[in-house]
Amino acid sequence: MPPPPPHEPEPKWPIPTFHFYIQDLAHPGAKLFLDHVRPDIALRDAVITVCSWLYTPDTVPTNVQCISLVLRPMPGVAHTFGSPTHKEIHFSLDHIRNSESRAREEILGVLTHEMVHCYQYNGLGKTPGGLIEGIADWVRLNAGKAPPHWKREAGDKWDAGYQATAYFLDWIEKRYGSGTIRELNAAMKDKEYDEHVFKDVTGRKISKLWKLYKEGLEGHGL
Repeated sequence: MPPPPPHEPEPKWPIPTFHFYIQDLAHPGAKLFLDHVRPDIALRDAVITVCSWLYTPDTVPTNVQCISLVLRPMPGVAHTFGSPTHKEIHFSLDHIRNSESRAREEILGVLTHEMVHCYQYNGLGKTPGGLIEGIADWVRLNAGKAPPHWKREAGDKWDAGYQATAYFLDWIEKRYGSGTIRELNAAMKDKEYDEHVFKDVTGRKISKLWKLYKEGLEGHGL
C-alpha cells in the first residue's frame, strides 16, 4: 500500500511569555475563572486564534514578547494597552461573576477579543475605534465564541463597533472571499487609515458596501 499523504505541519506562531495576576483572590469572579480556565492554555489558544484569522506564518507580527493578564474588580468588561513589545489585558472580575451561567464561554470569548488588540494594526493610530472593536469581535465570532445575545442587525453606521461591525465584516469576508479582512488589517500596517482601504480590498467604497449589506439584511438575503 502506498504511504498516506503527509499532513500539513501546524503553523508555528510566535508565542509570547505570559504573566498572570489576580488582584483579589477572594472575589467570586476569581474562583469562577480558576474553576473553568487554565490561563496558560487559554492565552496560548487566543494567540493562535488571532494569528490564524489575521495573519499567515509569513506575515504575523513578532514584536509582542510578553502579555500580562490582570484580573481585577472594575467596571466594564476588559481593556488592553501597552507598548509594542509588552501588552496588558485587564479583565473585570465583576463581569466574570455576572457571567456565572456561562463563565467559561464568556471568559474565552473576551480573551479572544482582547488578544486581537495585542496584535491588530491600527492605521498608525488613525483607524476608527468602531473598526478596531469590530475586527476584534469578528475574530471572536469566527472563533465560535460569540455570546448568545449577539444579533446580525444593521445599526445607524457601519463603524458602530463590536458585534454590529463584526457581522458587517463577516458579510464582506463571505462576499469578497476568504482572507479579505486579513487584507484589510494588513493594509493598515504602515500607513494612516483612510476609508479608501475598503475599495482597495473589495473594489467598492465603504458607503456602497454598507448600502448593500443593509439591503441584504432588510431583504433577508444574507
